Amino acid sequence: MKLLCRALSVAACLAAAESSVAQEFKVEEVPFATAVSPASMKPRSIAFSDQRNDKLADPATGLIQFEDWARARPEQKRTLSLFPGYEEPKIQVSVHGIKKPYTEKLHMYVVEARFLVGRSPGAIDLARYARLDLLEKIDPAIKHRRIGPDQARPNTDPESAHNRPPGRRWCEAPQSLCIESRYPLEGKLPVGIRLANKLEEGGKKISEFMEFQTELRVLQPQEIDQPVLSKLTGFDGRIAGVMEQSVFSVNQVMQFGKLLVVLQEHPGDTGKTVATVFMALAIETDVLERKKEFENVPVLRNLIPAQVLMGKSSFNSGGSISAGLPDYTRNRIRAIASLLEQEP
Repeated sequence: MKLLCRALSVAACLAAAESSVAQEFKVEEVPFATAVSPASMKPRSIAFSDQRNDKLADPATGLIQFEDWARARPEQKRTLSLFPGYEEPKIQVSVHGIKKPYTEKLHMYVVEARFLVGRSPGAIDLARYARLDLLEKIDPAIKHRRIGPDQARPNTDPESAHNRPPGRRWCEAPQSLCIESRYPLEGKLPVGIRLANKLEEGGKKISEFMEFQTELRVLQPQEIDQPVLSKLTGFDGRIAGVMEQSVFSVNQVMQFGKLLVVLQEHPGDTGKTVATVFMALAIETDVLERKKEFENVPVLRNLIPAQVLMGKSSFNSGGSISAGLPDYTRNRIRAIASLLEQEP
């Protein structure tokens, strides 16, 4: 009898596991997620596009120059930059002891995704998702701690002031959550970085961790620009809620990042919500141009920054940032979809 019960328990566990896997959101690649009609979407299916094959993208990296992105996609540039008037940073660099003006050129990795949430817009309280514990559920490899306005670097550091919005300081918006996050790079990457740092003499050292500061907040109803956001999502359903996460300080590789979640009413089913998610990451062009110095060292040929960023290197591993941006963004959006599907 005990053996029978044990066998039944194992069978039940296997059935539950199979059911759980079957219920996971499935990512389906499309040219443009915002062009997918909500009426044509299936439950637990994510329409996903990252524009790597876009005509604007560099075929070698899959990234788009910031100036090309700003010109061709003004709606994205307006809403997915740190603030609407954002431009590539103009900084001072020291050349032979003399400071000179320099424009920090950027390349963009832009993701858009759309999925249905099996709950009505009124049943989804976005404010309940702006919590530290839920952020760690989205990506357990990244650890967070809360910070205040005086710890936000662009608020106090003149060299980071270009990432501060005009007219306000980070972390002072009503009901905002500001955090500092730390992610130790995984797998073979730390070993490769140590070797690269050892071979590099006098240059800026590569860190074995990513550290970034962000502001997470839910927009107040009076802040929601219905026409602009509807144009961005390519869908005119009433906007029921917007949440944004602005990455305004990063220790290396990136200049800024933006996550935007827009919830809209479903055109034919009041019990469902259309969620459109955008992620924009601004990669420093200088990082991409370090190709030659890695190519000349046989053991580092697979550590070329553009390859690592796009998940095309033998150094990539895991499911977080170390996996490369394509896998990282897919995994993060899948986690967001799962969280929205069930009230926290």
